[in-house]
Amino acid sequence: MPKEYRTIQEVAGPLMLVRGVQGVTFDELGEIELANGETRRCRVLEIDGSNALVQLFESSAGINLSNSKVRFLGRSMELGVSEDMLGRVFDGLGRPIDNGPDILPEARLDINGLPMNPTARNYPQEFIQTGISAIDGLNTLVRGQKLPIFSASGLPHAQLAAQIARQAQVQGTKEPFAVVFAAIGITFEEANFFIESFRETGAIDRAVLFMNLANDPAIERIATPRMALTAAEYLAFTKDMHVLVILTDITNYADALREVSAARKEVPGRRGYPGYMYTDLASIYERAGRQKGKAGSITLIPILTMPEDDITHPIPDLTGYITEGQIILSRELHRAGISPPIDVLPSLSRLKDKGIGEGKTREDHASTMNQLFAAYARGKEAKELMIILGEAALTEIDKLYAKFADEFEQKYVSQGFDVNRTIEETLELGWDLLRILPRSELKRIDDELLDKYFDKKEA
Repeated sequence: MPKEYRTIQEVAGPLMLVRGVQGVTFDELGEIELANGETRRCRVLEIDGSNALVQLFESSAGINLSNSKVRFLGRSMELGVSEDMLGRVFDGLGRPIDNGPDILPEARLDINGLPMNPTARNYPQEFIQTGISAIDGLNTLVRGQKLPIFSASGLPHAQLAAQIARQAQVQGTKEPFAVVFAAIGITFEEANFFIESFRETGAIDRAVLFMNLANDPAIERIATPRMALTAAEYLAFTKDMHVLVILTDITNYADALREVSAARKEVPGRRGYPGYMYTDLASIYERAGRQKGKAGSITLIPILTMPEDDITHPIPDLTGYITEGQIILSRELHRAGISPPIDVLPSLSRLKDKGIGEGKTREDHASTMNQLFAAYARGKEAKELMIILGEAALTEIDKLYAKFADEFEQKYVSQGFDVNRTIEETLELGWDLLRILPRSELKRIDDELLDKYFDKKEA
């Protein structure tokens, strides 16, 4: 029976100081019993001699210093895991909120997980088809990769996240594929949108959803992504599934981290965020990957809204250091009615060359990708010149490139949030657009590929 303490010294915001404790360890879970018998959960943040600083998971309202009792449970926060989690919706602390029964766990796992030994990692190299041309064709997602989406307030990242979660699949394999979706600090309307979107399309059958709402305590936000990754590790490395983890919105997570840091009176770092935010984000992102000797994998797509559209803000800045590229959403494309508004030129998937080519996608993928990038970049320049100097100042070839840039945005990037394109459809669409240009301009593609694909007339 855990020992009870009636030595609560003070409560400040989400923090509480308990004196005279023995044998209590960092990150240990505790329960606070109020005078009326209600219990609330907490965890140990800091031990100083016999004093324990604990963090409350629920509100501190109603905690009476003299009548309330604290017991420490001798374990850190755990998630009960089982394959029955698929198709279920949980809150940010892993409790079912879909009116279904409690999960009968096969195991109880520490949500902090264990860091993956770098020498035990396998290199990401299998292509994941998201059905979205701007990602599959140009910034390819590879199994085991960490590829964040940098968005901004008011852009449709929620629709894009739901679309990827519904459509993603590993090509050419019958191995089981699951999606773990964690929503962090979102509104009720957004949560409802995600749940309904998954249910309508039947994608919920292979998904596990964790929903932390904006009115839930900030401290719960810190646990939510770890809950999701614990479920993903179980499905990937115990049940041999390919798991795609989508976390949205990492900015809300970082703000919760800052709130708790401020309550602890820690010295703030850049923009008031704690100095250890890089390490903290790394402890989440680095749980993705492939392990030697294990069939399963975890691929991670964290989504974050850049405060004030600023890509140099600490959250996107640190995320960019830890992950392998970024997909950037553009406000300008969104205003132009392009959906999803993916800005392909500054976007980057650092592992894309590992997941494309013969036997993975198609032998023309790398060449057409480079040519499309180059042609779009030149077309954008031509359009800018047209704005400054007028159309008369452009050469005939510049006008073709400007036309290419418009068509590329309208047909290739813009596909709506319900269209699921195969990689073959994406590659053929790329060739259709390249036919706007004369063959002599396609200097990044070998002649044999041009003979095979470019000269192929539409049937």
